[in-house]
Amino acid sequence: MLIHPLITDSDSLLQLCERLAHCDFVAVDTEFMRENTYWPDLCLVQIASPDEAAAIDPKAEGLDLSPLLNLLVNNDNVLKVFHAGGQDLEIIYNLTGSTPHPLFDTQIAAMALGLGEQVGYSNLVESLLGTSLDKGARFTDWGRRPLDKRQIDYAIGDVTHLATLFPKMLERLRKTGRGAWLDQEMERLGDPLNYANDPALAWKRVKIASRKPDVLGRLKAIAAWRELEARSKNLPRGRIMKDETLADIAAHPPSNQEALARVRGLSPAWRSNDIGARMMDALEAAHPLSASEMPPREDRQPGLGKEGALVADLLKLLLKIRSREGNVAARLIARSDELEQLAAGRRDGLSILEGWRFEEFGRDALDLVEGRLAFAIRNGKLVMTRTEQEA
Repeated sequence: MLIHPLITDSDSLLQLCERLAHCDFVAVDTEFMRENTYWPDLCLVQIASPDEAAAIDPKAEGLDLSPLLNLLVNNDNVLKVFHAGGQDLEIIYNLTGSTPHPLFDTQIAAMALGLGEQVGYSNLVESLLGTSLDKGARFTDWGRRPLDKRQIDYAIGDVTHLATLFPKMLERLRKTGRGAWLDQEMERLGDPLNYANDPALAWKRVKIASRKPDVLGRLKAIAAWRELEARSKNLPRGRIMKDETLADIAAHPPSNQEALARVRGLSPAWRSNDIGARMMDALEAAHPLSASEMPPREDRQPGLGKEGALVADLLKLLLKIRSREGNVAARLIARSDELEQLAAGRRDGLSILEGWRFEEFGRDALDLVEGRLAFAIRNGKLVMTRTEQEA
């Protein structure tokens, strides 16, 4: 494979992208920093085909990234391959308002091949290629310039291995007939709504014990305010206000700005500064959360009850058995909330009752819930058996 020197000029990038536009797939990775900023600071982009690989410096003066971004989001003839690509897709979305399509994520594919729930990249490479990766530059400061040869070699190595890994995984998926299993997961990963980061929904990421509409309404208002403050200053949202402080203010709102000096997690300056005044304005404008916005209980699905909770636990046990027998990650087959909904009596709109998930697990899950299937011990092993009534 041809490894190019670090690309820092627009002509070289354009020529690279023109060649890659004719490939069946490209492997993509990014290096970024986000410890001190709201927006991820893109520091390096690595891309490879089976024939060539390059690292691109987005911080190079005058570099036009548009040929690369066009290849990633507008060329549907080239498959884009990532590993655990959520943060990479977020960066691309922030730059373009779109996500790469079509795409393939090797971490998700590994679940279909029974290689683990969230297998790390180095473990996957070692498992399928027999190669141990150099992790020496893993925690480097990618924002500093110039980048040395070891950093660049480390970064490019990620995509050269990925370009070798992908065809092997694809062949395994074809042999097992599990390629179609991944379509829905890849579409879900590539959904731009995952990366839009709507301030009006920011409150859903904050843990809070209360389920009172007025408390959650205040949480929604000040979480949206914090999101906009963090964006405008390009600071991590936690630098504006920690989640714990946000939840505390929502549950116990101060009567006036002066009282902010007594809120744990805020500096005394908030009693009189502009940011404190803006936060109080957001708090005063808050409205109780509407019934349609109220979140479901996290512990159990509505209507599940004690008996239903036991059934849900049996379904989780069945899922472990079926995932082990089929050599596929349980997480790919079903989520806990779906199992609880099935135990509570829901039948419509559950992915485990559709397509391959129904064949692999859903049919047996339905039989277990409706009394046609039971657990039994035979020769010291846990097995599934048809009930006498069903027989």
